[in-house]
Amino acid sequence: MKGKKLVELAKTIRSKNAGPDKITFDIIFKDKASYELVKHSRVITKQSIAKLYKIPQEKISDFVEFDPACAIKFTIYRTLASGSPGETDIFGCQQYPPLLDVAVPMK
Repeated sequence: MKGKKLVELAKTIRSKNAGPDKITFDIIFKDKASYELVKHSRVITKQSIAKLYKIPQEKISDFVEFDPACAIKFTIYRTLASGSPGETDIFGCQQYPPLLDVAVPMK
């Protein structure tokens, strides 16, 4: 079975600030077929996100497969509040790269 990377199937993969204590992620797909492929493959789940980001599942405040937009969205709690001493990404916009190489099996 061959596979593709998530970055090949999505038109947008991004992260951004969601207030002082959260970062939200959007994976928006090029088309319904790509979205359905990823959704049904179960490579992006609350459990897989926790493993990928090395966080407990309790640190994921929201996880939504949003069919009308062909998008998967999730939000995680920050380790440190945005702008705190030692916090490295005030805008939360540099947290998405681990998603790019997620392998999606092709049928």
